[in-house]
Amino acid sequence: MNIINSIVLLVTILTSNAAVTVRCSPPEDPIECKGAARNSNCTITNSYGAFPDRSTCRAAEAVYPTSEAELVAAVAAAAAAGRKIKVATRYSHSITKLVCPDGEEGVLISTKYLNRTLEVDAAGMSMTVESGVTLRQLIGEAARAGMAVPYAPYWWGLTVGGMMGTGAHGSSLWGLGSQVHDRVTRLTIVSPARPHLRVLEAGDPDLDAAKVSLGVLGVISQVTLKLEGLFKRSVTYVTKNDSDLGEQVVGFGRQHEFADFTWFPSQKRVIYRIDDRVSTNASGNGLNNFPGFRSTSSLVLATLRTTEETQESLGDANGKCINGRTTTAFLRATAFGLTNDGVSFKGYPVVGYQNRIQASGTCLDSPDDARITACPWDPRIKGLFFHQTTFSIALSRATAFIRDVQSLVALAPQALCGLDLYNGILMRYVTASTAYLGKQGDAIDFDISYYRSQDPLRPRLYEDVLEEIEQMAVFKYGALPHWGKNRNVAFLGAIGKYRDGARFVEVKRRYDPEGLFSSRWTDQMLGLADGLSIVREGCALEGLCICSQDIHCAPKKGYVCVPGKLYDKARVCAKLKTGVIF
Repeated sequence: MNIINSIVLLVTILTSNAAVTVRCSPPEDPIECKGAARNSNCTITNSYGAFPDRSTCRAAEAVYPTSEAELVAAVAAAAAAGRKIKVATRYSHSITKLVCPDGEEGVLISTKYLNRTLEVDAAGMSMTVESGVTLRQLIGEAARAGMAVPYAPYWWGLTVGGMMGTGAHGSSLWGLGSQVHDRVTRLTIVSPARPHLRVLEAGDPDLDAAKVSLGVLGVISQVTLKLEGLFKRSVTYVTKNDSDLGEQVVGFGRQHEFADFTWFPSQKRVIYRIDDRVSTNASGNGLNNFPGFRSTSSLVLATLRTTEETQESLGDANGKCINGRTTTAFLRATAFGLTNDGVSFKGYPVVGYQNRIQASGTCLDSPDDARITACPWDPRIKGLFFHQTTFSIALSRATAFIRDVQSLVALAPQALCGLDLYNGILMRYVTASTAYLGKQGDAIDFDISYYRSQDPLRPRLYEDVLEEIEQMAVFKYGALPHWGKNRNVAFLGAIGKYRDGARFVEVKRRYDPEGLFSSRWTDQMLGLADGLSIVREGCALEGLCICSQDIHCAPKKGYVCVPGKLYDKARVCAKLKTGVIF
């Protein structure tokens, strides 16, 4: 596809979705049941339609409690029968297999209908909600009471229970930090061991286990969050050369409360988010409606995906670089979906109330239109299909890591152009948490999305460079994984990086002595079982293993296992060309 066609497609995406409300096909329930009996013979997947190992996760039954009493009864019944249990959320946005039970006789408990706000305490600045409440609901209910969730992820579709299960976060080094779970003052959790219903208050050490629970302690039922008064923010995006990004990353987050970066390494550019609180008297009613979270024409998405597949098959790195620069240019020109008044962008700064600025996700809205439009990653259409590698590196080591990535780009200038089609590398600040499986110190989180083939045995263009970055982060820089994202490689040895990992496991054994909420996958994540590395033909292509033999790559397609270009302890799948690795 030539650049003119790319521009036309991008204009279609960005201009046809300018309004806040767009007719689209809302995402399906991730649980599908086909048994003769109601809600039996079920499968579960994530919102992308594929787990890292592409396995199909089955369960005998799905249960949809509508109250805490029904939730307690559902867990008690499953526990009495000795059945495996997993918790499912409304949209299932975790890439990892946290929702997948062992075997086919398990029970799925959905929090889809546990979605009520139970108490709003404007005087005490707190809210109590059920765990199935989405981030969008939480933000909206808080604002109506004159309150704000000060820091949160950027995507509306996460639930309160899901955010706590995976340690989801926004970006800030200020106050309590950007993790939602660090604002929890009380929660109730339903677990198999008696008493089935446990109430955990601030000061209870078990709360630090439940704050980031991976879903293995039981089902979180209700959560009380400490909030703040509603405020306004002022946002300006500034594009700079990335030559001093390593030096800037340490101090920028101290200067601006909601700072983050969007980095395009192959373009040698970084977009700084200058984002701070301002007086509620400041003029402006800005709105965030990020294009990547809007409903988009299925035809446009299919065309973009076909273009990238063609570029991959032809080894057309230059085409990816051209399309990546075009994509970035349009996103910058439209302020990444920010508008000054909810309709149009007239210039920086964009000033608006916290509830209108902090997150978005309008593709969740609107009635079904037969998938003429959809969320860009909806597996029911031909749209985005990608890997995510997401990790946090201590601020004290972030400068060196960034320089290493820049050195890799110097060796292979076009290697990371593909990231530009997925909005580059999002870099967000996180702080030390008291949660046993939370962040261990102030850090910068790197969120990297990139092309994934529908064929698990087909290598990617510049496969080796992203594998080297992944292994450098995990092993050289001791990065902590995002629990809800990543390929298997990122979790190798992870639990040893958490000083309170053993304390978490002790709480897990008390709450669920028979391991009904655990699975082989969660035991592997927690270092309680082996098999995290799945060694088979082509396993390194999907991040299921680190290659040690050529067969773990794709030797028939010219990809063999070699040391990294810069980090020689890495083992990556690189392409041979006329006998030379490049």
